[in-house]
Amino acid sequence: MKPKSSLLFVLSVLVGVIGLRAQAVPDVIKPILTRQLQAPQVVTFQFQQFLQGKVPRLTLPATAEQWTAESERIRRHLLDDVVFHGWPKEWISSPPRFEDLGEIPAGKGYKLHKLRYEIVPGFYSTALLYEPERLAGRAPAVLNVMGHFTQRGNKEEFEQKLCINQALKGMIALNLNWIGMGDLRTELNDHWFASELDLAGMNGVGLFFLAMRRGIDYLAASPHVDPNRIGVTGLSGGGWQTITLSSLDPRVLVSIPVAGYGNLQDRLERLPEEPGDLEQNATDLLVGQDYSTLTAMRAPRPTLLLFNAEDDCCFRAPLVKPYIFDPVVPFYKLFGKADALEFYQSTLISAHNYAVEDQTQALAFFIKHFHLDADSAEVPVGQYVKTYSELAGGVPEDNLTILGLARKMAGQLSRPPAPTSASELAAWAGPERAKLRDVVRFHPVSVAHLMRVANTHHDQVESLSYRFEMSNGLSAAGVWLKAVETGDRAPLSIVINDKGKKGAAAEVWDRAPEIAHRLERGEQVLALDLVGTGDAAPDQPLYLLTEMLAATGERPLGMEAAQLVGVARWAQEQWAPPQIRLEGTGIRSQLTALVAAALEPKLFAQVELHGGMRSLQYLLDKPVNCDEAPDLFCLDLYKYFDIEHLAALAKPAEVVERDYMELAAKEK
Repeated sequence: MKPKSSLLFVLSVLVGVIGLRAQAVPDVIKPILTRQLQAPQVVTFQFQQFLQGKVPRLTLPATAEQWTAESERIRRHLLDDVVFHGWPKEWISSPPRFEDLGEIPAGKGYKLHKLRYEIVPGFYSTALLYEPERLAGRAPAVLNVMGHFTQRGNKEEFEQKLCINQALKGMIALNLNWIGMGDLRTELNDHWFASELDLAGMNGVGLFFLAMRRGIDYLAASPHVDPNRIGVTGLSGGGWQTITLSSLDPRVLVSIPVAGYGNLQDRLERLPEEPGDLEQNATDLLVGQDYSTLTAMRAPRPTLLLFNAEDDCCFRAPLVKPYIFDPVVPFYKLFGKADALEFYQSTLISAHNYAVEDQTQALAFFIKHFHLDADSAEVPVGQYVKTYSELAGGVPEDNLTILGLARKMAGQLSRPPAPTSASELAAWAGPERAKLRDVVRFHPVSVAHLMRVANTHHDQVESLSYRFEMSNGLSAAGVWLKAVETGDRAPLSIVINDKGKKGAAAEVWDRAPEIAHRLERGEQVLALDLVGTGDAAPDQPLYLLTEMLAATGERPLGMEAAQLVGVARWAQEQWAPPQIRLEGTGIRSQLTALVAAALEPKLFAQVELHGGMRSLQYLLDKPVNCDEAPDLFCLDLYKYFDIEHLAALAKPAEVVERDYMELAAKEK
């Protein structure tokens, strides 16, 4: 190139840059970044399709003996590998610790005691014990468990009436209070805080299981209870407790869940009405088995499924029966016990209830299979119902909560710091990277199909907008921008934001000027919405879908990191940049970026993070609710890693952290 022409070239570039500086401001970029590239209903459908491919299948064995052996295998697997994952063995095997707080004046024909019991050390709950007034020998017993909507816990009127009737008909009735209800009703016992237990390395469902299993332990050890005649029943969340406990604990003879559960398949078909609660979709619970499996594991023990035809909450009888009853009938036939499995559709009350119709059916079923000589008709006992204050009390003032337990256990974790010397870091990184890959269940994905959905070319900026269909059926969306004068192989910055690419254009984070600065410096920018964010977010609550993903063995955090890596590799081939920078804003983007860089340390030259956490402890201390950042509560993540470890694994990429959320929280 001649000197004169070279000078003209430089001047033309400078003129372009000056023009870009004058015009490539948020007002130019915002319309490009805020254009919707994908409908949220499409994303929801993709999630449904993905999850339906992971629905476990229930296969009928050839013989009853085969199913008995398989049931025991599943039972041991679920208890050892899922429910009690990460829980101290001494807590799992400890004997029941119940304390009688005294007898309460009761009605004719029964006695009533208030109890307190230990779930785990420092965490207590309460219970009410109803006994026949005259006990001769050992009597059958029923564990009554509560649901979510019963804010009064075991003080609810319908529950008192049910337990009194059980006692009047010859059964010992133990009514447990549920975590988050009644005496344990506090904000820090919100069931979604079980995700913090996951983060600290203890499957959150273990706490709920221990809380209800203590009741079976107590009844089985009682000198007044026939250990061969124990039953469980409960409504709603109590129905979930009933099927879960009675399937995984062989000591339960009779099981009567009421309007409390459905299979993953039928819940996916009716989003968002019946996604299930966090414990119902516990991490890894639905890998290889579903609630139809748990129901089949009851065979040949007597089981009555009670559901309401027009339930105003969830799990309507005609909608769940094809999934949790019909496929299970052949399993009972294997044992020659088809009559031991029953389904009853309640029609008198169009509501979520365990009222007189359901109670009459339940009492008749208990009487039949406990071989009692009693009438199944409900005895009117309204005059004996106690007020909440008469039955309340019994937990210590310093009682632990779900969040308190998570904080306590997280405080006991010990993670060696990342090595500082190059040789030690190299030896440490390999095994740690393999462990991280396993914790986040990282499965590589690639861009399977690309859709170019929009473009611009004005004000010295050009852009292309994409929908990325990934090889696993889920999608991402993004906008590529560069200055018109920028060469084809310029450095690339991938920008992710908790609020999506629209958030990158919003003033709240003030990231749009930074994108403009990158363009001014002659870089390409890809503003990327990963699955679950921005234009790749569903129209249903994300936390409901992420809990289903975790239940089926996926880890949303690992899926997001895999998408980021997959799109970055596509960008390498598409634009051949000499280097790729990664920039993330917000705690979700921070962790996704760090995990991606830690697992693929040579892919990114630099990782710049804004508005992140100094430590994962922030999630517990703030606390961050599960619905705010559901992808971050990854089982075992904080047990083995913190921000510093992920940053060390990302080397040789330079990790630059700015604007920590802790500082903003303290200022507020």
